[in-house]
Amino acid sequence: MLVAIAGAHGQIARHLARTLVARGDRVRGLIRNADHAADLREDGTEPLGCDLEAATVEQVAEAITGADAAVFAAGAGPGSGPERKLTVDRDGAVKLLEAARAAGVERFLIVSSVGAESPPDDDDVFSVYLRAKAEADRAVAASDRAWTIVRPGRLTSDAGVGRVLVTVEPHRGQVSREDVAAVLAALLARPESAGRTLYVNGGDDPVAAALDRAL
Repeated sequence: MLVAIAGAHGQIARHLARTLVARGDRVRGLIRNADHAADLREDGTEPLGCDLEAATVEQVAEAITGADAAVFAAGAGPGSGPERKLTVDRDGAVKLLEAARAAGVERFLIVSSVGAESPPDDDDVFSVYLRAKAEADRAVAASDRAWTIVRPGRLTSDAGVGRVLVTVEPHRGQVSREDVAAVLAALLARPESAGRTLYVNGGDDPVAAALDRAL
């Protein structure tokens, strides 16, 4: 399988890429900053310069052509303002979705956030972020792609433990980025997860068993 990952230098994306490469898949990583290419090559990822904010849908489609799946793992980052929450977390995701349709990439995964199911309406930056995620998720869910929306709780940089709680109803908690990546990797091999929105946090079940329970 060839998987194209947007936001490929992020922590979740790099954990995901290493997992995919280790199991024999190929990864094409879309990055904005060319200085990150060496890190991706170390992971076994093929880096490709593609700035989702600046590129056209056609350019993004060209970047992901030939992929079996596209994963949106990009984000404006914690230090960014409300405008970039919209241009990256919302518009970037929608652009990758439109590009997947144009390029004939059927499988589409997006990393969202718990709270996107009912985002606040105030002007706080995190509220804007959740609304951006919610709007991107709505576009994904309304699309004709074989989509899965993954909504983790509070993300940590702890080492993954390989045990999670996956539900179809919102629940709050925390989860390591490495464990989120493990869930994403497993979902790419689970076609029955298409059309589902899943909430992920740390838990007691191995990833496969947690997905069996949720799906």
